[in-house]
Amino acid sequence: MLLDSEEVQAVSQPVHPEPKVKHKEVSAVEDAESQQETEGNNKRHLNVVFIGHVDAGKSTTGGQILFLSGQVDDRTIQKYEKEAKDKSRESWYMAYIMDTNEEERIKGKTVEVGRAHFETETTRFTILDAPGHKSYVPNMISGASQADIGVLVISARKGEFETGFEKGGQTREHVMLAKTLGVTKLLLVVNKMDDHTVNWSKERYDEIESKMTPFLKASGYNVKKDVQFLPISGLMGLNMKTRVDKSLCPWWNGPCLFEALDRIEITPRDPNGPFRMPIIDKFKDMGTVVMGKVESGSVREGDSLLVMPNKAQVKVLAIYCDDNRVRHAGPGENLRIRLSGIEEEDILSGFVLSSVAKPVAAVTEFIAQLQILELLDNAIFTAGYKAVLHIHAVVEECEIVELLHQIDLKTKKPMKKKVLFVKNGAIVVCRIQVNNSICTEKFADFAQLGRFTLRTEGKTVAVGKVTELPTVSSSA
Repeated sequence: MLLDSEEVQAVSQPVHPEPKVKHKEVSAVEDAESQQETEGNNKRHLNVVFIGHVDAGKSTTGGQILFLSGQVDDRTIQKYEKEAKDKSRESWYMAYIMDTNEEERIKGKTVEVGRAHFETETTRFTILDAPGHKSYVPNMISGASQADIGVLVISARKGEFETGFEKGGQTREHVMLAKTLGVTKLLLVVNKMDDHTVNWSKERYDEIESKMTPFLKASGYNVKKDVQFLPISGLMGLNMKTRVDKSLCPWWNGPCLFEALDRIEITPRDPNGPFRMPIIDKFKDMGTVVMGKVESGSVREGDSLLVMPNKAQVKVLAIYCDDNRVRHAGPGENLRIRLSGIEEEDILSGFVLSSVAKPVAAVTEFIAQLQILELLDNAIFTAGYKAVLHIHAVVEECEIVELLHQIDLKTKKPMKKKVLFVKNGAIVVCRIQVNNSICTEKFADFAQLGRFTLRTEGKTVAVGKVTELPTVSSSA
């Protein structure tokens, strides 16, 4: 699964695989770096994933955010406008900021997860622009598994909301996946409010909100606490950095997008917990460099860590946060870490950089509680059922070895009756086996490393959480 940090080249600070750092750094440079580090880390850092149906305007909204926050200059925008016009795709020019490869521009679909950075008054954000098209859902899973908050983009245009929301549309699947992957807070932006079929209509906005609310509740979101709706125009940049003009939209009294993003409160992670960083990508550059998001603990230059599950002892040579070299970093940060003691080819996506004292568990089977969403036609969920497991950055084939018991949906307690198979909507506790050793944790201990989805033939059939691990697994 690709997650290319070189995707977003239009940002004024391009996301290069690795900034060029001289081997010998003079003390003045180090002083500047440590000062930069202190300043940079004063603001909290959040990962935002843009999700929603294809064509809802995710890339355009992401591009507009970068433009409005000063990450992209007017000249670049003019270049993209011309490029889009030459391709007879006038309205796509903002999306070009996020969609930088030719295939994405020609088709108008985001294939990989773009990356870019912007800041508001109080927060540094990394945007993960996830693909909406159904063939790219595994890439979307990889983007969302690193996200703290989700921006669900819904098109208000007549017919487009309906297409995205109906059976087979990506809106429903994306919401389910976001919830499963740990995106606890959702900003639901109703986009294309400026479209001639909408004209900032309160009726249309209310209709979308009333249709989405029951579905969000059913997906496990507390709509009052964890979800906020707001109207925007991604293409025109309205109600994004500043509130929409009353002459255009007299009925909207809420915040604009930047204000709403700034106000989101998320549960802080533990900087003193055991270090955990699932590896999403790796490359060679003066050593072996791994990329990922710190889910727990902190890391410093010179630390000794383990790469699990192959138990390789490594040393941290350098840490990069965005494009700055830093001496230490805490939880929630997206990092590139240069390591010694391991070759790049010995690392796979889904391996976890972890503390030596308390390494992450490496297992080939575990017990999990699963909720069956929608099985393929004529499929029976029973022992022997095979699927593809997505857990943090891991993608691995798995088999259901045994159904232990079904959970009563009303009482939430295990049923006494022995269960041989279950149907759609059921919650079941089962034993799952994988072919290769994978890194995971109990959901209760590390939620981000203990929640997963099961997919079959390009469709999400179940979501689950790891409840028990074999006791011998984590002895390093």
